[in-house]
Parts: sequence; structure tokens; C-alpha cells
Amino acid sequence: MSNALLLEKRGHVAIVTMNNPPANTWTFESLSLLKTMVEELNADKSIWSLVITGAGDKFFSAGADLNLFADGNRDVARDMAGVFGLAFETLSQFRGVSIAAINGYAMGGGLEVALACDLRIAEVQAVMALPETKVGLLPCAGGTQNLVLLVGEGWAKRLMLCGDRVKAPQALTLGLIEEVTPEGGALEKAIALAEQVGQQSPTAVSACKTLIQNHRTGTVQQGYTLERELFVDLFETEDQKEGVQAFLEKRAPQWKNS
Repeated sequence: MSNALLLEKRGHVAIVTMNNPPANTWTFESLSLLKTMVEELNADKSIWSLVITGAGDKFFSAGADLNLFADGNRDVARDMAGVFGLAFETLSQFRGVSIAAINGYAMGGGLEVALACDLRIAEVQAVMALPETKVGLLPCAGGTQNLVLLVGEGWAKRLMLCGDRVKAPQALTLGLIEEVTPEGGALEKAIALAEQVGQQSPTAVSACKTLIQNHRTGTVQQGYTLERELFVDLFETEDQKEGVQAFLEKRAPQWKNS
């Protein structure tokens, strides 16, 4: 198996580390591996949260290696766009909570993988950008869509059309990330947040995530209907019974993710 992605499991948390020095760039193989890895984590009922970070202390990820596109081959472009999209859409659909621990530069496809996560924690020195238009390209792994959802049209256009870069403190004010940590602190904070998620029912968390992301493709009215349906569906789970009973008995619940 490739060492471009490292997987560690700590209790109910999976930690995925992009490990392709010097800039943790994505390749066809590592993107395919990410898709497979997330699918396998989805099937592992003991994993409730996923944290993704970059190896080293300079880059979270610099995205794609531009050498791949140097000869202008459309077939390569089509294949890479496809595997980028599949990998990050699979990450976005992870049934639990995904958290990006941004520990350095997050550029292009490196920012797009963070945008595919549910939450983003960035170290104070981190810099984020979607600079594809500077080299005649565009973000093709969800960036044009996901960035707008977080920061709105205006700042999405600033980053993509004007080539702006933002540092972590500004990214926080824009809503691009949810928290800033001191240098070296993103992974620890992300893991702590993932463990905090573990205090909630994993089946309820998964249902809530489905409803929150419904607005991307469905109407609000469809969301209202689905909300009621999934609420009733939770009564078929062991976690619902355990959660209510634990509350009434004034004890901590013992979740089973079932």
C-alpha cells in the first residue's frame, strides 16, 4: 500500500495524514487511495470521526503536481478531474464528522480537500488559496461550489478570480475555517473536537449531517419532510434507546453506532 496517505486509529477517531513530501501533493494513486480509505472507514462502525492533516510543518497540501498538466493532455486532465472529484465527494459523504487540521499552506486541491470536510481547524501561520486561474486552470474538485457555501459569492470570487490568499485569522472572519490555533496546535485541537463528537450518538450525528447537507441539492421543504422521517427512523436504533435511558438514569451513554 502507498505511503502517500497514512492511517492511524485512536479509539473512535481515524487520522489520515497526507504524506507526499515536500508539499503533500495529490497524485492519481493517492486520490484513489483516499476514496478507498474513506469507504473502508465508513464500513467500520467503530470509527465515528475522521481527521485529515499534512505531514511536516510547512504544507497541509499544495494540491496537484502541475507537472501532470505540463503537456496539455486532455485525457490526463479528464482522468485527474474525475479522480479528484470522486475522492473528495466520497470524503464529503463520510457518515461521521470529518475535520481538516490545516497545519500549513493549503493551496488548490489542498484547500479543496479541506472544503470537503465538515469542519476546518487552521494554525495561525496557515495560508489558504485557490490559485488555479493563475496557471490557466480552475478548481475541479468541488472548490467552486463548496467555497461559495462557506464564504459567499463575493469572497469566493476574490479568491478564485482575483487570486487572493488568506491567512488563518482572516479565514476565520470569512467563515472559511471554524477555529485558529497556535502553530503546531491544529491536529491536537482537531482530535479533541473529534473526541467531543464522540460524546454524541453517532447515529444521530450521521442523520443530522445528512439533513444539514440536504440544502446543497434539495429544497427547504424537502428538508423539513426528511427531518421528520429521520427523527422517526432513529427510534429503530439501539443508540436512541440508550441515549434516552442514560439521560433518565443520569449516567453517560454507551454508544454502539447501531
